Amino acid sequence: MKSVLIVKMVGVAVLLACKSPNVGLPVGDPVAPSARKLVWADEFTKNGLPDSTKWGYEVGGKGWGNNELQYYTANRLENARVENGKLIIEARKEDYQGNKYTSARLLTRGKAAWKYGRIEALAKLPAGRGTWPAVWMLGQGIQTAGWPRAGEIDIMEHVGFDEGVVHGTVHTEAYNHAKKTEKGQAIPVKDVSTRFHLYAIEWTPDKIEFFVDDQNYYSVQKAALGNTEAQWPFDQPFYLLLNVAVGGNWGGQKGVDESIWPQRMEIDYVRVCQ
Repeated sequence: MKSVLIVKMVGVAVLLACKSPNVGLPVGDPVAPSARKLVWADEFTKNGLPDSTKWGYEVGGKGWGNNELQYYTANRLENARVENGKLIIEARKEDYQGNKYTSARLLTRGKAAWKYGRIEALAKLPAGRGTWPAVWMLGQGIQTAGWPRAGEIDIMEHVGFDEGVVHGTVHTEAYNHAKKTEKGQAIPVKDVSTRFHLYAIEWTPDKIEFFVDDQNYYSVQKAALGNTEAQWPFDQPFYLLLNVAVGGNWGGQKGVDESIWPQRMEIDYVRVCQ
């Protein structure tokens, strides 16, 4: 009977893993939050490099369209590693491949992508002027459609010069930061660099809702943006990205404090429920 009990307890844990107890059923949501099941997760239990069956790397140092200063590396423990049950993405001040900083940008492209559901990450953010961490998603059609037509969902963005504020945003061809028409909202969150907070979205066919610690602070709705692909590209699978940038058009608006490095984002887990 003990083994049966364990199986039942695991089953309950899976059902509740992405449940948001303070969030009601969104209109048009085909699956109630309480009925969603865990479909993908990384709990970061094995020390060493990130799990290669779940994560790949984007590599390079040419600014990433935002004049960022870091070189993103691959398979380098200094920049991305699992230790003590946490994923560490660490930005470092060092000369590397012609850049003055290194960091890592992990992604699930080619390994996992999802259409609708709750996507969440429990994370502690870096601190200091010049840091720019993000937990975000891109439409898997980006390699053919390009950005921003394929769509972008920023589950969490933070810039170090604005320590107590977290941002949630979507970008589309019609609404994006290049046109200064992006759709998003900010929420005050104290102690983002000293405590873990839960960053999440609830994504349905009709809307995307943004949460910090299960507080719904923003909702973007298809009915408001429009039905065309240029307005609402969120009816396709998206893959997940985790990264820490240095400087750049936004992260470096107030300059980069060269005395603070290394800086890290720590992630306790990432979970996807549908």
